[in-house]
Amino acid sequence: MSTQNPGTDGPRARSVTVDSGARVACWESGPPDAEPVLLLHGYPANHHCWRHQIPPLARQYRIIAPDLLGWGESDRPPHLRFDYDTEVARLGRLLDALELERVNLVGHDYGGFLALGFTETHPERVRRLAILNSRAHASFARHWYAVFSLISLAGRTPVLRPAAMRLPYAAIHRRAFAPLVRAGHLDAGVLESYVAWMDTPEGRRQLLHFFGDYRTAPRPELRRRLPGIVCPTSVVWGREDTYLRPTIATELAEAVPGAELTMLDDTGHWVMDERPAEVTAALRRLLARATPDG
Repeated sequence: MSTQNPGTDGPRARSVTVDSGARVACWESGPPDAEPVLLLHGYPANHHCWRHQIPPLARQYRIIAPDLLGWGESDRPPHLRFDYDTEVARLGRLLDALELERVNLVGHDYGGFLALGFTETHPERVRRLAILNSRAHASFARHWYAVFSLISLAGRTPVLRPAAMRLPYAAIHRRAFAPLVRAGHLDAGVLESYVAWMDTPEGRRQLLHFFGDYRTAPRPELRRRLPGIVCPTSVVWGREDTYLRPTIATELAEAVPGAELTMLDDTGHWVMDERPAEVTAALRRLLARATPDG
């Protein structure tokens, strides 16, 4: 089931349902009959993180940018699971709801993590793959590994949950994004669309629900299957990422046959905001590459 607002200018808003009626909000741009490109945001962002890439790419491609279930304007169902295998399978159900057999798949951060697992398990549905500053087959730098592991522990441990519910998650995230805002890379309004929902008890409860299913440990099967990826692949990375070390990028580029690596100096985790033109150029190069089936 889907609802759509065609509009006249800008992205076309659309909603589809997955997993017993949970609503996923999507925004489409570009020619409806063009080759589809699905853009997957990371944590704690939403579809707005692709705001610099969507207009130029939409001149040639059908761009679909969803808010993943639990984020942005999509539903936050407390009864659904958010473990990795469920999330990867849910991505397939999202494609089904969008009536897409195959897509070009682009993912940043958590979106890249999901995109990698989906490409490895459903290669017939992915024409090309791009991974941008993502944990991918690995995990976070030591400090952030500990932080996210503790939140995950609190999310799945009833005795810890009351204290975890009192933490000011929105304020913590605003502080983390402050350098990006001060540098003019991120508008304060966009930031609020990322984090304001965490200010409510319901939002904090949903955040802990998500992290209760989330695991920070690497998944060995993702690394093991990297050489089997056959679609054209691009790896784009901000070298100064403090969350995810650049060796993840070089490992991806070395293991995935024919992968193109774009390393951006003086750039952190939010590559799409900090270096929008370079990211768009890397995605254009990927989309121009021939696929094995032509």
